[in-house]
Amino acid sequence: MCGLVGFLGGALWDDADRCRASLVSMTNALVRRGPDDADYWLDPQAGIAFGHRRLAIVDLSPAGRQPMRSPSGRYMIVFNGEIYNHLDLRARLEAEGSAIAWRGHSDTETLLGGFDAWGVRPTVERAVGMFAFAVWDMATRTLTLARDRLGEKPLYYGWQGRGRERTFLFASDLQAFKPYPAFRGMVDRDALTQLMRHNYIPAPHSIYEDVAKLPPGGLLTLSLADGNIRHETYWSCIDQYRSGLQSPYGGSSEEAVDALEALLKKAVARQMMSDVPLGAFLSGGVDSSTIVALMQAQSSRPVRTFSIGFHEKGYDEAKHAKAVAAHLGTDHTELYVTAEQAMAVIPRLPEVYSEPFSDSSQIPTFLVSQLARRDVTVSLSGDAGDELFCGYNRYRVVAGIWDRLQAKPLSWRRLAARVVTSISANNWNRILGLMMPMLPMSLQFADVGDKMHKGAGLLRSRSLDDVYLNLTSHWLDPASIVLRSREPTPSMMDVATQLDGFGNMQRMMALDMLLYLPNDILVKVDRAAMGVSLETRVPFLDHEVVEFAMSLPAALKMRAGTTKWILRQVLYRHVPAALVERPKMGFGVPIHDWLAGPLRDWASALLDESRLRQEGYLEPGPIVRCWKEHVAGKRNWQYPLWNVLMFQAWLEHQKRPVS
Repeated sequence: MCGLVGFLGGALWDDADRCRASLVSMTNALVRRGPDDADYWLDPQAGIAFGHRRLAIVDLSPAGRQPMRSPSGRYMIVFNGEIYNHLDLRARLEAEGSAIAWRGHSDTETLLGGFDAWGVRPTVERAVGMFAFAVWDMATRTLTLARDRLGEKPLYYGWQGRGRERTFLFASDLQAFKPYPAFRGMVDRDALTQLMRHNYIPAPHSIYEDVAKLPPGGLLTLSLADGNIRHETYWSCIDQYRSGLQSPYGGSSEEAVDALEALLKKAVARQMMSDVPLGAFLSGGVDSSTIVALMQAQSSRPVRTFSIGFHEKGYDEAKHAKAVAAHLGTDHTELYVTAEQAMAVIPRLPEVYSEPFSDSSQIPTFLVSQLARRDVTVSLSGDAGDELFCGYNRYRVVAGIWDRLQAKPLSWRRLAARVVTSISANNWNRILGLMMPMLPMSLQFADVGDKMHKGAGLLRSRSLDDVYLNLTSHWLDPASIVLRSREPTPSMMDVATQLDGFGNMQRMMALDMLLYLPNDILVKVDRAAMGVSLETRVPFLDHEVVEFAMSLPAALKMRAGTTKWILRQVLYRHVPAALVERPKMGFGVPIHDWLAGPLRDWASALLDESRLRQEGYLEPGPIVRCWKEHVAGKRNWQYPLWNVLMFQAWLEHQKRPVS
């Protein structure tokens, strides 16, 4: 795990000292992504510069240092991530007679050996891993940027400056752009509407004008000869879904469980490759428990596991994690966090998330990463189990209700939605909370009030795509609160047009895999972990596991109202069902209570009407109205308000000088 940065072209090359100083400053902005080492490479004749910060994980020797040149001398690379099958690739090169005298055992050196033998794209297509890299081809004078299939590792790029100053910048983090003299750093108001809608800014957009994110599974090439950018997709999530629908898995349920367990074991074994201490996050839920169980089954010593707990009722999973850890025999560490400790993280968020991001579970994610980093440098996680195996409650609701509900008149449904939202989420929690223990486990939900309010969006919807957009939107008309903005076509609408022939449940899962997972979940985990120099790995996103999951019939994912049915069968071979069977709980914190209580002064300052008006990005009226209703306890506006607060906190952080 590392951080990379670079630039191509621009007038800065007229002053060699200033050019190198800028590269060093840009690279140092990534120190948390790579605290162990730094190095630089500049080619003044071509006008290309690379910088690299290293978090040493595999091959800790100088032989793993970057930027690194290929054996032939043709390619120069800066690389972030891990290639889990790189030893297999080395064996393949040796079998073909293309192997070189390896200097070390880093996966970066393996990639370069592949580039020399097979070319860049064929090597990427053979690689299993998470990665982002930039590679300069000295023969063709072409820059190539690449990102892993599912979007675990970030990569930003864009042209900045005009005329002779026009420069192509690229980096793992937006912080690295700021020291470059031609960087403008103008807020993209249209992209800001997407933050207000979703709590994240989806690729290819970013918070800055003329800066984009490389999409998952993407390759970008830029030729020095003509300055033209060419985009390719070497792996497509949608294509894999279509392939799975056209050629679904045809074995029995038992055979499917066996096959999934074998693939997951292989993925976990690959991702346990490390020359530094390694552990895992453990919440005690199905996903993380499965990963830890398969780690422990293949380890000769107790696996290090980490969880955090909260004293607030409804937010504590630590006791469940402890029970699973005891059963599996892991070396478990837990930390109960006070509200004061959790809230102390909030001032750090604008720096940790260099682009505004407002999924409030970023707070516990940072805390558990901080806990793990005390003892390990790498941690595996159970992320993506919900998206792959039908884990979210919304899949069950849509599968069970939407087909029947859409037959009802829209006017009737809109009236019912008004009735539901006339009662606050807190009151719904009180009313229905008493009933939950009497219902079957499959019908028990945490935070039922919030789900009732989200369900009202389902009642108002004209189509399944409307349902999804409503369920994943915070401000329903974000352009109305972002001044001088025009919301781009929602990303899900672009994706939805490519999902013809998908069933309702499959359609929602595909939208989550393509949008929510890479732009929210993976961003949240990567930035939080990198904020404490911890590498995270996601075995469920081994693309062989993903492709198999996409081929499974829906009946193997949800059966008799039970979500993640096939994954549960794998887990039950290692952990008793009683230890993990409980209502699904989000990994969150009580933001709604904190905003009306201990965070009230902080939030009031950021949401001050005159301040909002002076800054000129947001329309104060609707925001101030929601804030007053929230503080008065009339409505729970935690999610829309947190979107605004995280932008405001980020904006305030941008006023600080670059260190």
